[in-house]
Amino acid sequence: MTRGQALATMLAVTLMWSIAGVVSRWLDGASGFEITFWRSAFNALALVVLLLVLRGPARLWATLRGGGRALWLSGVCWSVMFTAFMVALTLTSVANVLVTMALGPLFTALLSRAALGHRLEPRTWVAIALAGVGIAWMHGSGVQGGDARQWLGTLVALAVPVAGAINWTLLQHLKTRAAGGDETQDMLPAVLLGALISAAVTLPLAWPLQATPHDVGWLAMLGVVQLAIPCLLAVAAARVLSGPEISLLALLEVVFGVAWAWLGAGESPSLAVLGGGALVLLALAGNELLALRRARAAVV
Repeated sequence: MTRGQALATMLAVTLMWSIAGVVSRWLDGASGFEITFWRSAFNALALVVLLLVLRGPARLWATLRGGGRALWLSGVCWSVMFTAFMVALTLTSVANVLVTMALGPLFTALLSRAALGHRLEPRTWVAIALAGVGIAWMHGSGVQGGDARQWLGTLVALAVPVAGAINWTLLQHLKTRAAGGDETQDMLPAVLLGALISAAVTLPLAWPLQATPHDVGWLAMLGVVQLAIPCLLAVAAARVLSGPEISLLALLEVVFGVAWAWLGAGESPSLAVLGGGALVLLALAGNELLALRRARAAVV
């Protein structure tokens, strides 16, 4: 995958990730942990099929058995992201959750520097700062309400960028080791482990199941289209892009998600949310344009 293809892949990934909030508002009776269980269960089922096609039964089983700590750590991170995101959506608004998740680039940049000693490009720091200003602008309007349920949802959502930062930094570390001559580790099955862990943990909490066939249909769609396919694509893109870049590009989910919630669920954003989202897009575009110019200059 070239850098341009990786960027286009992450654009598609964030667009698919962003539909969860609006779809969760279309459900009839499913709520809380049951939403997470069904979505994770269908995600796991879809991943089994996809990975069997991509890897074959023997290779997939061998990777799961011999993946070691890195595979399981990544799997736990995916499970936290899968679970905390949907639980947070049942406690607070889509904007609250997405704005909180937008802390991911800062966490990833700081963790990459602390754990891996990476020196980030000045343009990346500037992009993170601009995006942070945009998120703060959105935060002033997007995080509404001061009751306990709203703030609990925000705290639960905070687990998503923390787990994401650990995951992207781990993938960056493995990529660096592979470039240094170590054997390349297949991390796609970690997404499957995350889905299985999430489904197993939430099933007892979701029992007895009360979702209608209508709800199950929507949650099945989320498991396949909003999780299984884009998460595999994101892991593939992480082989080309750095951890902070992946996390920064993932901010597009905030913009797309707020737009979907506005258009499809009537959660109308304020002018501050729209302005902050525009600033996030400006930070992303500027970072990538500077990277492209530098790459072309190096070739010349």
